[in-house]
Amino acid sequence: MEKHVSEAGFSPEQIDTTRPHPARMYDYYLGGKDNYEADRDAAERVLTALPDLAITARSNRDFMHRAVRTVVGSGIRQIIDIGTGIPTSPNTHEVAREVHPDVRVAYVDNDPIVSTYAGAKLTNSGNAGFVLADLHDPAGILDHPVTKELIDFDEPVALMLLAVLHFVTDAEGAADIVRTLTERLPAGSHLILSHATADFDDSDGFGKVEKVYNEESTSNAQWRTGEEISVFFEGFELLEPGLVQLPLWRPDGPVPSGEALRHHLGYGGVGVK
Repeated sequence: MEKHVSEAGFSPEQIDTTRPHPARMYDYYLGGKDNYEADRDAAERVLTALPDLAITARSNRDFMHRAVRTVVGSGIRQIIDIGTGIPTSPNTHEVAREVHPDVRVAYVDNDPIVSTYAGAKLTNSGNAGFVLADLHDPAGILDHPVTKELIDFDEPVALMLLAVLHFVTDAEGAADIVRTLTERLPAGSHLILSHATADFDDSDGFGKVEKVYNEESTSNAQWRTGEEISVFFEGFELLEPGLVQLPLWRPDGPVPSGEALRHHLGYGGVGVK
């Protein structure tokens, strides 16, 4: 299958670098260079309020690696990665193909700048495509020509929603969006999900961070408890060890404990339909 990039090639007027974008702010948290002054300024205010978000971003990447290896090892050969973000190697397809070379990946993000990187960093090896679309339009993602060409909905699919649902509020219908995305997935499909939480932080940092996102960035933010996050797995059976702090999900190295674990402000889990 050939490589596919959707909606690439934007004019400067179509790419707004004056407002912080969560994907580019996340890139900054990870130490990346693919961000702009507005992203860096907002990200610095976020990290001043809640320094542990940089630690959480890195543990989220590590969780992604372990989760992708797990689902591909169980037989999954096609993945929809929503909220891809700025490419950071190893990307989803690179991790997946370490386990099996024939995995197909549909990357999805709403940032045109991510799209400009897709051809060089995400889809250049074939069997992968990029869809410029927004999580708020789940049907548009599933019905996009690139998705339909890459993904066979008669076979199990891994749906990835990593560090993206906290940018969809309950008022915007987060649970309904996830339900729309998952109802078309056949039995044997997997949901890989991670989400930031204030469960382990007793400061007012999350309130300050939410203010930065809601007032300045292109997305609103809503932090959820573990119980609230577990609702997104409706119709799925959680694999062991369940929905847990990111470093505790099937670790492949030393695991932080006690006070060190409290710096990881996110939950992760994988469910099977």
